[in-house]
Amino acid sequence: MYKALTAILAVVIAAPVWAQMTPLGTWNSIDDKTGQPKAEIQIVDKDGALSGRVVKSLQPSSEPLCTECTDDRKNQPKIGMEIIRGGKQAEGGDVWEGGKILDPENGKEYRATFTPIEGGKELQVRGFIGPFFRTQVWKRVP
Repeated sequence: MYKALTAILAVVIAAPVWAQMTPLGTWNSIDDKTGQPKAEIQIVDKDGALSGRVVKSLQPSSEPLCTECTDDRKNQPKIGMEIIRGGKQAEGGDVWEGGKILDPENGKEYRATFTPIEGGKELQVRGFIGPFFRTQVWKRVP
Protein backbone atom coordinates (compact mmCIF):
# COMPACT_ATOMS: atom_id res chain seq x y z
CA MET A 1 0.00 0.00 0.00
CA TYR A 2 2.72 2.48 1.00
CA LYS A 3 4.82 1.53 -2.03
CA ALA A 4 1.93 2.27 -4.39
CA LEU A 5 1.22 5.58 -2.67
CA THR A 6 4.90 6.52 -2.81
CA ALA A 7 5.07 5.64 -6.53
CA ILE A 8 1.98 7.74 -7.30
CA LEU A 9 3.36 10.66 -5.29
CA ALA A 10 6.69 10.43 -7.14
CA VAL A 11 4.91 10.56 -10.51
CA VAL A 12 2.81 13.57 -9.47
CA ILE A 13 5.89 15.44 -8.24
CA ALA A 14 7.97 14.56 -11.32
CA ALA A 15 5.25 15.32 -13.90
CA PRO A 16 5.99 19.08 -14.05
CA VAL A 17 9.68 18.31 -14.65
CA TRP A 18 8.84 15.96 -17.54
CA ALA A 19 6.54 18.59 -19.04
CA GLN A 20 9.37 21.12 -18.94
CA MET A 21 11.70 18.94 -21.03
CA THR A 22 9.52 19.15 -24.12
CA PRO A 23 9.01 21.90 -26.68
CA LEU A 24 5.35 22.04 -25.66
CA GLY A 25 4.38 25.33 -24.07
CA THR A 26 4.62 29.04 -24.74
CA TRP A 27 7.94 30.57 -25.77
CA ASN A 28 9.38 34.01 -26.45
CA SER A 29 11.19 33.97 -29.76
CA ILE A 30 14.22 36.24 -29.71
CA ASP A 31 15.08 38.81 -32.39
CA ASP A 32 18.47 37.97 -33.95
CA LYS A 33 19.44 41.63 -34.34
CA THR A 34 18.33 43.13 -31.01
CA GLY A 35 18.37 40.10 -28.69
CA GLN A 36 14.94 41.19 -27.44
CA PRO A 37 11.78 39.05 -27.28
CA LYS A 38 10.00 39.26 -30.63
CA ALA A 39 6.86 37.14 -30.30
CA GLU A 40 5.10 34.57 -28.15
CA ILE A 41 4.90 31.19 -29.84
CA GLN A 42 2.63 28.49 -28.43
CA ILE A 43 3.68 24.93 -29.28
CA VAL A 44 1.18 22.10 -28.85
CA ASP A 45 0.92 18.44 -29.78
CA LYS A 46 -1.28 18.07 -32.85
CA ASP A 47 -1.94 14.45 -33.83
CA GLY A 48 1.42 13.33 -32.40
CA ALA A 49 3.51 16.10 -33.98
CA LEU A 50 4.42 19.66 -33.05
CA SER A 51 2.33 22.63 -34.10
CA GLY A 52 3.36 26.15 -33.18
CA ARG A 53 1.43 29.40 -33.61
CA VAL A 54 2.27 33.04 -33.10
CA VAL A 55 -0.05 34.10 -30.29
CA LYS A 56 1.32 37.58 -29.60
CA SER A 57 3.70 40.08 -31.15
CA LEU A 58 6.11 41.71 -28.71
CA GLN A 59 7.54 44.21 -31.21
CA PRO A 60 5.86 46.54 -33.66
CA SER A 61 5.67 45.01 -37.12
CA SER A 62 5.57 47.00 -40.29
CA GLU A 63 3.55 44.31 -42.06
CA PRO A 64 0.80 42.39 -40.20
CA LEU A 65 0.37 39.88 -43.06
CA CYS A 66 2.76 37.26 -44.39
CA THR A 67 3.08 38.78 -47.85
CA GLU A 68 6.28 36.81 -48.56
CA CYS A 69 4.73 33.39 -47.82
CA THR A 70 4.24 31.14 -50.83
CA ASP A 71 1.87 28.46 -49.47
CA ASP A 72 -1.54 28.49 -47.77
CA ARG A 73 -0.24 31.18 -45.40
CA LYS A 74 0.24 33.77 -48.16
CA ASN A 75 -1.31 37.11 -47.14
CA GLN A 76 -2.55 35.61 -43.86
CA PRO A 77 -2.19 37.49 -40.54
CA LYS A 78 1.07 36.71 -38.73
CA ILE A 79 -0.75 36.67 -35.37
CA GLY A 80 -2.41 33.27 -35.13
CA MET A 81 -0.30 31.86 -37.96
CA GLU A 82 1.00 28.29 -37.66
CA ILE A 83 4.76 28.66 -38.11
CA ILE A 84 5.79 25.20 -36.83
CA ARG A 85 4.47 22.10 -38.55
CA GLY A 86 5.51 18.56 -37.71
CA GLY A 87 8.42 17.38 -35.67
CA LYS A 88 8.49 14.30 -33.48
CA GLN A 89 10.73 13.27 -30.64
CA ALA A 90 13.78 11.34 -31.82
CA GLU A 91 13.87 7.86 -30.38
CA GLY A 92 15.81 7.90 -27.13
CA GLY A 93 16.63 11.59 -27.39
CA ASP A 94 15.70 15.04 -26.19
CA VAL A 95 15.41 16.47 -29.70
CA TRP A 96 12.29 16.84 -31.83
CA GLU A 97 13.08 16.54 -35.54
CA GLY A 98 11.43 16.19 -38.92
CA GLY A 99 9.44 19.38 -38.61
CA LYS A 100 9.44 22.67 -40.47
CA ILE A 101 9.49 26.25 -39.27
CA LEU A 102 8.41 29.34 -41.18
CA ASP A 103 9.98 32.77 -40.81
CA PRO A 104 6.94 35.00 -41.45
CA GLU A 105 9.20 38.01 -42.01
CA ASN A 106 10.70 36.58 -45.21
CA GLY A 107 8.30 33.73 -46.07
CA LYS A 108 11.06 31.09 -45.99
CA GLU A 109 10.38 27.67 -44.55
CA TYR A 110 13.20 25.65 -43.02
CA ARG A 111 13.63 22.04 -41.90
CA ALA A 112 13.82 22.29 -38.13
CA THR A 113 14.87 20.64 -34.90
CA PHE A 114 13.72 21.62 -31.41
CA THR A 115 15.79 20.80 -28.33
CA PRO A 116 14.85 21.80 -24.77
CA ILE A 117 17.93 23.03 -22.88
CA GLU A 118 18.68 24.53 -19.47
CA GLY A 119 16.24 22.15 -17.77
CA GLY A 120 13.46 23.10 -20.19
CA LYS A 121 13.71 26.84 -19.53
CA GLU A 122 15.03 27.42 -23.04
CA LEU A 123 14.40 25.88 -26.44
CA GLN A 124 17.11 25.59 -29.06
CA VAL A 125 15.42 26.05 -32.44
CA ARG A 126 17.57 25.18 -35.43
CA GLY A 127 16.38 25.77 -39.00
CA PHE A 128 18.15 24.17 -41.98
CA ILE A 129 18.31 24.90 -45.70
CA GLY A 130 20.63 22.38 -47.31
CA PRO A 131 23.87 22.17 -45.30
CA PHE A 132 23.35 25.63 -43.79
CA PHE A 133 21.54 26.30 -40.53
CA ARG A 134 20.54 29.09 -38.19
CA THR A 135 20.04 28.56 -34.46
CA GLN A 136 17.94 30.59 -32.06
CA VAL A 137 17.38 30.07 -28.34
CA TRP A 138 13.85 30.82 -27.21
CA LYS A 139 12.86 31.48 -23.58
CA ARG A 140 9.94 29.69 -21.92
CA VAL A 141 7.16 32.05 -20.83
CA PRO A 142 6.64 31.53 -17.07
